[in-house]
Amino acid sequence: MRAWSVTAPGPVEGEPLHLVTRPVPVPGDDELLVRVRACGVCRTDLHVTEGDLPVHRPGVTPGHEVVGEVAGAGAAVQGFAVGDRVGVAWLRRTDGTCAYCRRGAENLCPRSEYTGWDTDGGYAEYTTVPAAFAYRLPGAVADVVAAPLLCAGIIGYRALRRAALPPGGRLGLYGFGGSAHLCAQVALAEGATVHVLTRGARSRRLALDLGAASARDAYEAPPEPLDSAVLFAPVGDLVPVALRALDRGGVLSVAGIHLSDVPALHYETDLFYEKELRSVTSNTRADGREFLELAARHAVRATTHPYPLSRAPQALRDLKAGRFDGAAVLVNDFS
Repeated sequence: MRAWSVTAPGPVEGEPLHLVTRPVPVPGDDELLVRVRACGVCRTDLHVTEGDLPVHRPGVTPGHEVVGEVAGAGAAVQGFAVGDRVGVAWLRRTDGTCAYCRRGAENLCPRSEYTGWDTDGGYAEYTTVPAAFAYRLPGAVADVVAAPLLCAGIIGYRALRRAALPPGGRLGLYGFGGSAHLCAQVALAEGATVHVLTRGARSRRLALDLGAASARDAYEAPPEPLDSAVLFAPVGDLVPVALRALDRGGVLSVAGIHLSDVPALHYETDLFYEKELRSVTSNTRADGREFLELAARHAVRATTHPYPLSRAPQALRDLKAGRFDGAAVLVNDFS
């Protein structure tokens, strides 16, 4: 099969990704072999490719928003058949026995593994996934539409819940890419007032089109104090900006796996009055199932920009440069 490999992590303006030929992977006893039909392009893929995240698997194939069909299965797998449509997401495996897993916080498992970081992901013709971590996908949603839901959507959903938005509350979203524009749709469907703070004019237009009450530059103040906020942009400088925008008792959650350094916080203006700053670490499978159910109920849809899988490096360059709103999706043109 053909696959993209991060052979030399570095700026995507160079050539950190190389197209390689590899044997089709053999699924383990508890795994599915998945023929990739589409794979979303996530900012985490950019962090893996550029080396912002430490190398876990040399020459890894990125991609963890995979929509595909079962092409084979290990001997211990039950309940899946060849041809079944499945989704493969970021969280690939946990130990299931640690204190975190036992209390329902498998996203904090110290032995967790991640698709496209610890193991090869979806920028390829085939990938594998433990059957217990595969999502069954309804046939009504097209591959390109479904792919961003599997990470951008799920992580955005967890970040929203971590932000503790009260019913009918005022939510600020800092950055408005693939994850934020899905999070906004869930919040709006649940009755929130959404204010978007982001640098891109196209992204601000998309926010207003989706129903946001306002859309301003990321460093501007929203038109009213916020009950909750989610920081999607990997920009530490925005942490104090977002904290200052919160009302008393407000919560800011930081959604990204990578964040540039946060400047010093001023206690009285940034944190006092019981404001809270929370991080977000991956997701649980329960988060994924809940979000996919909500997405179906509320017709949550990504604004997508398809690219052939053969042009994966260009999709990452365009993501970094902010050349599109919404989410890019690679469509398998190799097989």
